[in-house]
Amino acid sequence: MLDDFNEDREKLHFGIKQEKHCYLCKHVKIAFRKKKPENKYWRARIAISVKWVISDLSNKRKRKEHYKMRNRSKWILCMGLAFTMAASVTLSGCGTGKKDSGKTEIELVQYKPEAVKAFEKLEEKFNATHDDIHLTIESPNDAMTVLKTRFIREDNPDIIGIGGDVNFSNFIDSDMLMDISDYQGLDSIKDAYKEIDKALEFVPEDGVYAVPYVANAAGILYNRELFKEHGWQIPTTWDEFMSLCQEIQDAGIQPLYFGFKDTWTCLAPWNSIAVDLAPADVCRQVNQGNTTFAKEYKEVADRMLELIQYGPDDPFAYDYNGACTAFAKGEAAMYPIGSYAIPQIQSVNPDMDIDSFVTPASNDPSENKLNSGVDLQFCVMDDCENKEAAYEVLDFLLEDENIQTYLDDQKAVPCKEGDFTLPSTLDGMKEYIEEGRMADYQDHYYPTEMAVDAQIQTFLMKKDKDAFLKKFDTDWTRYNRDIIRKVQDYEEKNGEGEN
Repeated sequence: MLDDFNEDREKLHFGIKQEKHCYLCKHVKIAFRKKKPENKYWRARIAISVKWVISDLSNKRKRKEHYKMRNRSKWILCMGLAFTMAASVTLSGCGTGKKDSGKTEIELVQYKPEAVKAFEKLEEKFNATHDDIHLTIESPNDAMTVLKTRFIREDNPDIIGIGGDVNFSNFIDSDMLMDISDYQGLDSIKDAYKEIDKALEFVPEDGVYAVPYVANAAGILYNRELFKEHGWQIPTTWDEFMSLCQEIQDAGIQPLYFGFKDTWTCLAPWNSIAVDLAPADVCRQVNQGNTTFAKEYKEVADRMLELIQYGPDDPFAYDYNGACTAFAKGEAAMYPIGSYAIPQIQSVNPDMDIDSFVTPASNDPSENKLNSGVDLQFCVMDDCENKEAAYEVLDFLLEDENIQTYLDDQKAVPCKEGDFTLPSTLDGMKEYIEEGRMADYQDHYYPTEMAVDAQIQTFLMKKDKDAFLKKFDTDWTRYNRDIIRKVQDYEEKNGEGEN
């Protein structure tokens, strides 16, 4: 099989057998070298590894490297070849065993390096209190790339800690995660977050594949001291919000700060506006052919253009760190960003009195929803050899005291029911959290290859709404072709409305 791949690749690259600069070919070749035909998982993992490689090409450095090929059309042919080859083989997983100590080894790899100190505490505490299990928690930089590489090499951890986003969707779709429906700890998780996770499935699946752990929230961070000094009131409608921005500006103070030099920060206000104005399942509806983004996102785009009027003259001048620093120094009254930015802001100004409120994108206060999604959840790999030990680790992580350790460190929102102490920086959002009035981040459904954050940035620069929305729909069809076909096949088989 690899010989056939090399032969076709040679033709593809005009006789160059060793196409050193083809990132895709290199990784598919690595995958074929790891082939174990006797194991049922190979085909699925080859397919998803190719998908991941393509996704990784959105990284600017890798794109630059890859474009050393003769032209982009050959890359597209190469991609097709890789998928064709993927359909004819099968990949395996691995498990963990026991060290010389005789303890059952459980390895957890989680994707939030900023939380490494919290996880170090939890790892130490677990190992000090368990005689039969040894827990290792890894928190690498760029953990998703590390994980994907390990999956290709059949070097799976037992548990992964990831976000509730399209990566999770791809893992489910590739049958890489264990169905943990029998895990009793799920009973303590808030229904809202379990529903958010369930909605991430491309088509409905039997079973449960993750334990939501903590969430974050996006909205408006504001300088509480500054608001008290001027007597400014928290807005509950979009018109009130715009009036407040104008009032702050008239007082000679910058209303809003942005870090739009980093494209991903454009998604924070976009998501928090979209949850009020667009259907929560808009991506699924588009996949079903029931609507378009041009229709559902028109008002969202209008709101974004209104918002940037109250930011700096050049909203693209500062990156995320620069914007956090500027807000921490009092250079703006408000900052449209997620709660994940609070530790960064407080590292600059520990004494800053920060609170937050839900972005009131609608003019009907009853339509306002908290933009909250699963920031960290734990999944057991399907090939984990020690399910009971993995469940014991999950039990430990879900203990109230241990969740509180994480909340205190990361200023997060618990996905578990219980009496937890939330940071004062989320005072303005507590009502929504307690009532479950929330909706997931829209970008959790966007394919990485589509680079929606960059599209939003370009739109805000050029202000061509029609071109932006048209491209959104076109690119969605392009990058979700397989998913759309899968959704349509499901509906033909099960009937529309089963989703």
